[in-house]
Amino acid sequence: MTDSFTPAALAMQYRFVLPADYDMTIVERRIAEKGPRLDDFPNLKLKAYLSTARGDGAPENLYAPFYVWENGAGMSEFLCGPGFAGVSGAFGWPQVKTWTVWSALLSDAVAEARFATREIAPIAAYAALGEIRGREREAAQEAVARGALAAVAGFEPTQWTLVRFRLWGERPTATGEASELYRVGHLSRPKAKAAITGRSAL
Repeated sequence: MTDSFTPAALAMQYRFVLPADYDMTIVERRIAEKGPRLDDFPNLKLKAYLSTARGDGAPENLYAPFYVWENGAGMSEFLCGPGFAGVSGAFGWPQVKTWTVWSALLSDAVAEARFATREIAPIAAYAALGEIRGREREAAQEAVARGALAAVAGFEPTQWTLVRFRLWGERPTATGEASELYRVGHLSRPKAKAAITGRSAL
């Protein structure tokens, strides 16, 4: 497990709620076809292609990819490019949530991730943000100790929320009431690929 935190890093997610009778194999095929296209995307640290299906115990059908960007330039390039135009053209115009990353721990075995959990929690007014940041960093480390293959924590000060994102090799036996559980269809990790091939992804 390595600490992949960089001070300028950003986490990002958008969610598409799909009809109850939606054929989720359409999402699976889309991920299989289009997922590898971001395997070389500049300034992308991680993209997890996530979905849930009502038949798998989830309350609704979702397509909800989660990103960790090295900086805002990478996020801007993606949102202004054909990738986001394609997904919004297929599923609709989403609200894109972003968080400044406090901690991002990624395992060398993160490619084995098959499930993900994501929790968004409110931050109370006048909260001691430094203390919260410390606790969230510790919680990320504890998640790794429990077997998480990745643990990301961050916050945003517009609506004052924090995010906890985890990747798992096996389906977690227990999640918090506020957590969403997803299946991982594909992972894009340009920096890891660059390290193997000797190329720079930046």
